[in-house]
Amino acid sequence: MLTDNKTVSSLRQAYGETLVQLGEENKNIVVLDADLACSTQTIRFQKAFPERFFNMGVAEQDGVCTAAGLAYSGRIAFFSTFAVFASGRAWDQVRCSVAHPNLNVKIVATHGGVTVGEDGASHQALEDISIMRSLPNMRVIIPADSVETRAVIRYVAETKGPFYVRLTRPNMPEIFDAKEYKFEPKARVLVEGKDVTIATYGETVIEALKCAEMLKEKGVSAEVINVPVIKPFDEKTIIESAKKTGAVLTVENHSIIGGLGSTVCETLSEKMPLPVKRIGVRDEFGQSGEYTLLMEKYGLVAEKFINEALELIRSKKY
Repeated sequence: MLTDNKTVSSLRQAYGETLVQLGEENKNIVVLDADLACSTQTIRFQKAFPERFFNMGVAEQDGVCTAAGLAYSGRIAFFSTFAVFASGRAWDQVRCSVAHPNLNVKIVATHGGVTVGEDGASHQALEDISIMRSLPNMRVIIPADSVETRAVIRYVAETKGPFYVRLTRPNMPEIFDAKEYKFEPKARVLVEGKDVTIATYGETVIEALKCAEMLKEKGVSAEVINVPVIKPFDEKTIIESAKKTGAVLTVENHSIIGGLGSTVCETLSEKMPLPVKRIGVRDEFGQSGEYTLLMEKYGLVAEKFINEALELIRSKKY
């Protein structure tokens, strides 16, 4: 299922191309964008099906409400903008017009987390997963590469109800084999281990895999779990892994408040208390900078959080 990670590709491009394929297959699919079609890559759908594409301008609230209206009329509505705007500026409309009536609206947000880079704190969504996860009826998915992105977009198009899908800005290594990969709405063990569980999603999956290799050289067996679906959360896979390893390290390009780390802590504290360490952005905003440097600054690279993993393993003995 895993590749050699040498091919690098764009999740946003995969999204745009998949939208076009879906548009050819289903005339009920419509796409809306908040004047960012080139960045979100919905421009591909716009060129292919201009009569089913709506540029809402810099009016995210109107975009969400219009998507809701189209969903009421029987359409499958995709709405895209940057993650910080989809989850923040349009939150009331997402809550009242999409989540509460449980409408068939797919919010696919790009440019999530500190990997937005030079655009800085104002554009770096570090709270979006927490915000969307808290809404009843909303399902939250974060793909790790272009292969998973294509499969996720097809899944949400075929599954009724609201979704929030978060995509990254930079191109990412392809982790999964396109010929073998099939998306299922649950967590997936990528590497089996017995000393510590590393749970992650999105851009940091590749870093977790690197960390597992580095730990292996130190004689430590790490289990790596890809958790693309934050809600509904796959408690079973996490609990089974935690029982085996006795400690869980969560890694995410998001605030440690309300994201995967919080979800894992909530689950284990109720059902199986054991040591957990959350790696992510602490209670602070991001800043402007080249994204690889920001990943390092916030401890989201394997070379940084390997020490956290080793410390966590040592904590099991006390």
